[in-house]
Amino acid sequence: MSAPMATGVPEYLVRLNAEQREAVETLDGPLLVLAGAGTGKTRVLTTRFAHLLMTGRAFPGQVLAVTFTNKAAREMRERVSAILGRPAEGLWLGTFHALCARMLRRHAELVGLTSGFTILDTDDQLRLLKLVMEAGGIDLKRWPAPGLMAQIQRWKDRGVSPNRITPAEDTDYASGKARPLYAAYQARLRDLNCADFGDLMLHMVDILRDHPEVLADWHRRFRYILVDEYQDTNLVQYMWLRLLAQGHKNICCVGDDDQSIYSWRGAEIENILRFEKDFPNARVVRLESNYRSTRPILGAASGLIAHNAGRLGKTLRAGRNDADGEKVRVVSLWDSEEEARMVGERIEVAQRSGHALSEIAILVRAGFQTRAFEERLITLGVPYRVIGGLKFYERAEIRDAMAYLRVLAQPADDLAFERIVNTPKRGLGDTAMRKMHEIARAEGIPLSSAAARLAQGGITGRARAALSELLHGFARWREALPRDGHVVVAATLLDESGYTEMWKQDKSPEAPGRLENLKEFLRALGEFETLTGFLEHVALVMENDENAADDRLSLMTLHAAKGLEFDTVFLPGWEEGLFPHSRAMEEGGEKGVEEERRLAYVGLTRARKHAIVSCAANRRIYGNWSSSIPSRFLDELPLEHIEREGSAGMARNRMVEMPSVFTGAGGLLARRPKVIEAGAWEVQARPVRADAIGVGQRVFHQKFGYGRVTGVEDDKLDIAFEKAGTKRVLDRFVEKA
Repeated sequence: MSAPMATGVPEYLVRLNAEQREAVETLDGPLLVLAGAGTGKTRVLTTRFAHLLMTGRAFPGQVLAVTFTNKAAREMRERVSAILGRPAEGLWLGTFHALCARMLRRHAELVGLTSGFTILDTDDQLRLLKLVMEAGGIDLKRWPAPGLMAQIQRWKDRGVSPNRITPAEDTDYASGKARPLYAAYQARLRDLNCADFGDLMLHMVDILRDHPEVLADWHRRFRYILVDEYQDTNLVQYMWLRLLAQGHKNICCVGDDDQSIYSWRGAEIENILRFEKDFPNARVVRLESNYRSTRPILGAASGLIAHNAGRLGKTLRAGRNDADGEKVRVVSLWDSEEEARMVGERIEVAQRSGHALSEIAILVRAGFQTRAFEERLITLGVPYRVIGGLKFYERAEIRDAMAYLRVLAQPADDLAFERIVNTPKRGLGDTAMRKMHEIARAEGIPLSSAAARLAQGGITGRARAALSELLHGFARWREALPRDGHVVVAATLLDESGYTEMWKQDKSPEAPGRLENLKEFLRALGEFETLTGFLEHVALVMENDENAADDRLSLMTLHAAKGLEFDTVFLPGWEEGLFPHSRAMEEGGEKGVEEERRLAYVGLTRARKHAIVSCAANRRIYGNWSSSIPSRFLDELPLEHIEREGSAGMARNRMVEMPSVFTGAGGLLARRPKVIEAGAWEVQARPVRADAIGVGQRVFHQKFGYGRVTGVEDDKLDIAFEKAGTKRVLDRFVEKA
């Protein structure tokens, strides 16, 4: 147990600043703690929990403490135990879903289950829903099950069970049959004595609403409620908390309205904004002393977020003694390739000066942006890890696209063919696949040849037609390869194979990002002279040693960065349409822009010492160069806290007036790259350089290394490489060294 100080004040309270201590010692009644980034919210929450126990206000089982992650729950338990000086036992501490599962097992019969119910994982949920949809006569090709599952989860996140769906909540998915299918799915879950993840909270909210005696029992049990990350709660979580808090009304919610960035997964910022309305006479304590970042970083972040109207308001101030530091650097670059080079060069300089790579992060708005930085880091030999996701070429959609291209280049690639022959679904069941393997083994031929035999008479119906269509497609695409080039053929292949359409029909939150990644994949393909060269490059990238070093740079999206901190943070791609993202603006309007601004605020406040924001005047997205307009967020950064570098496209009016051709160090070019429409994609048939390369110029090629140009013919260069000898290559595949 913590020893009291000479003043009679426990040591765990002495360590707090005035704002933190007020939040800990305000025990009675509703309390909202607005905890800015880096202000010690975890310390406040855990100390308050321990203080309730130390002062005898509550026994361990009388405090309900709710977190969003198991990691946060473990950390809180460890910190509370450290303050108590003994293991904290008998606590009601955990995530929303874990706590609700624990409660639901006590009342399962009230929703038609038994206490031993099974919680289904995502795959089992989808399999069950498909059975329900098939029984309901739904065409799964037209109305894919993941789309309906996403709608059902949205209903559950909003606390809406089938009998509570109003016309305003209803949807026309599956020709207006979504509501009866939802009801049938719930009935099937009950028959199987199962619950899905969303049911854990939905069932408990229904029980607490419909059974006053149960609610009264929980009111008697819980004297105090503590909630972490309140700004990230969705409606069903809000309902559950509000019902439980009606008893003693001793609810303390800790959160930051300026860091609410998860509306796409159901979070409602209004929950925290209306706290004082929900709980009259609530007290609000603002934690504004930031112990993480320097004054310029805090000034820039505070100035930016002040442009949001939907916030309760607070201003971060530096709490560190060494808070003076360099200003936020805003770097303006000519194009996205120069941006990747700039980031790489600064990382190399930092590394040479002894900066640990583990204290450097690159935070991007969209997942597809990681590819350019991954390739640059690999070229420089800088170890890195992708946080909260897979490396670009390890993502499922990219592996699928790669498999299609491998079959295109090498029909005998059995592993690749097996991966894509039924992706998207072509009606090939286990029996058809087994026959295909049997033919291949018996005759010693590749799977693609066995598939051709099968299509001639081994299978019937839809599967035969779909398999024949795929094989004829590969023959057609191979024939077009020398004529149209590998980029156009790849785009056509993805479109005509049905792969693109599969992700367009997918209604899951991840689907738009997967389509963005496929477009970036085509853009990567355009950087290589041949399909074979690209496949070889990716194979080498995938072989990059995962165990190269423990000290690695972190690369992630801004959403994945919340809760993390680094000495140096790079924030690339601050341009309109990318950040703020066009999809957020189109779907959310001004609310969408405000959430994007909160995301920018989160990004800036991840940095302890150095923040480098960058934008490019031209960005090659999905194979096409386009002029970019600097993000409105750059204009909102207070001038006294930033230092600008570069000049390309920094003035918004200059960007609008920029001619739609390529300019660069060599001046204005007279032509634009030829753009070809290929199915659903627009791809650049032959990219052109923005800077001229002449005889005598030292250059670098990703495959052949360094060399010197000995001859120039149009866009072809003769280069004497230091290790690979003399080669003729296209100018767009080398960089000036």
